[in-house]
Formats: sequence, structure tokens, C-alpha cells
Amino acid sequence: MTLLTEDLALALRAADVADGLSLPGFQRREFTVERKADKSEVTELDRNTESAVSEVLRNERPDYSLYGEEHGVVGPTDAAFQWVIDPIDGTSNFVRGVPVWATLIALVHSDDPVLGVVSAPALGMRWWAARGLGAHHIIGGIPSTQNKAVQPLRVSDVSELRRASASITVTESWHAANKTQQLDSLQRNVGRLRNYGDFWQHMLVAQGAVDFAIDAIGLGPYDIAAIAAIISEAGGTWTNRHGDGEWRSDSLITSNGRLHGAVLGALGSDR
Repeated sequence: MTLLTEDLALALRAADVADGLSLPGFQRREFTVERKADKSEVTELDRNTESAVSEVLRNERPDYSLYGEEHGVVGPTDAAFQWVIDPIDGTSNFVRGVPVWATLIALVHSDDPVLGVVSAPALGMRWWAARGLGAHHIIGGIPSTQNKAVQPLRVSDVSELRRASASITVTESWHAANKTQQLDSLQRNVGRLRNYGDFWQHMLVAQGAVDFAIDAIGLGPYDIAAIAAIISEAGGTWTNRHGDGEWRSDSLITSNGRLHGAVLGALGSDR
């Protein structure tokens, strides 16, 4: 068994632990909600889930560092490997009782995302991938390692915007970037438009159900790293809004690869 295979198995176990904390809390609707400095919502379950995931990963990989949304960086500062954790991506959904939220676990090696797990227990879905090991998902039951309905992930082969199914998250951040006109034009020129939001739109790209997804501006690295690893292994392309493959960024565009240049071109460069 290769080290990356072992790391993937460990990340899936950590996702099981996360689901065991976050899902019961979501179902009971018993949690506190606060506002962070950036005005975004955070619950006690965000912090508790990150702590639990961190404990699982750090106990078995003490020589790896870990970067979490809620507690920052722990572990050796010179580590070649770093776990990157978003304990609950979609906290606003979580707070309102919308089941579209997930735990994101990534492993970055020498600043390259090589492993990703996205677990959405309220949806009964999980997606995962590791470099050279393929990308997979499960719908209708988790943990993934105990269910026979595991399916491979592969992006679509749609190559024309007019035929594309798109998910575009239009927020004030895009208007502030002076991209209103470009987004309006792009939305009018696709075959089908939805806004699935957060991690889900990107996982639908990995599944081939959506052809490209444009996220809001204002993301954190922990929103991107796991998604990047899964999209890459599913045969797709990911960049920030400038076309750079940089997971430490504030924006994310994913696609089947065939449409990526056209999407970036439609948005236009603001450099």
C-alpha cells in the first residue's frame, strides 16, 4: 500500500468522525451561532468538528502540518505535507437547516493539492480522490468505505458554451469586481443555468452533471484545496478567476477542461 493510499484511507476515517459530530448536531438544531471578524457565521459544531478531524489526522501523521479554517496552522512549520480542513463548508446553509454543507479535507504536498475528500452527510453523498488513484463518489449512504455503490468520477465532454450546464454564484463580490456585464452575458449564452453553490457545484462538475461552475469571490484556501484535488483527478480543470491554478486564492472556477478557456475569456481579464 502506497503512502498516499494510506493517507486517503486516513482522510476517509476522519470524514466519518466529522460526519458523526456534524450530522446529529444539524438534525437536532442545537448549536450556538456567532459572527467572525469577517462577518461570516460560525457554530460550535464548526470548531468541534475541526478539532475532532485534527485529532484523528495529527495522531497518525504527527510529521504533517494541518491548516484549519477555525484554528489555523498546527504542527511542524517545515512539513512537506499539510492537511487543509474546512470543517463545515456551507455554514449558512447548516444554520438555516439546508442540507447542502460538507466537511472538506485536503492533503497538500509541496503546495500541490494531491488528495481531497468532500463529505456531505445530510445529503448522503461523499466524493474523494488522490493523485494517481482516481476520483470516486457515493450517493445514498456513507461511510464510503462500507458501501458497494462507489462510482468513478469523470467530467463531461461538452465543448460548447451554448450546450453547457452551468452553476454560477453571482454575489456582490463579482459586482464589486466590475464583472456584472460579463456574467450577465455568460449566463445568457449557456444551455442551462443554476446556482447550486458552495462545494456542491464543483462536485457536480467532477461528476459530469454540470460542465462548469463559477464560485463567489472571497473564498479561503480551505474552500479550494480538496475540490482542486478531486476536479483534477476527475479529468477537469480548476483555476482562480485570473486563470491561475493557485489553491491559496480567493476565487474558484472549475470545468470539464474543454470549456475553461471560453469561460475565462467570457469573464475577461482585470489585470
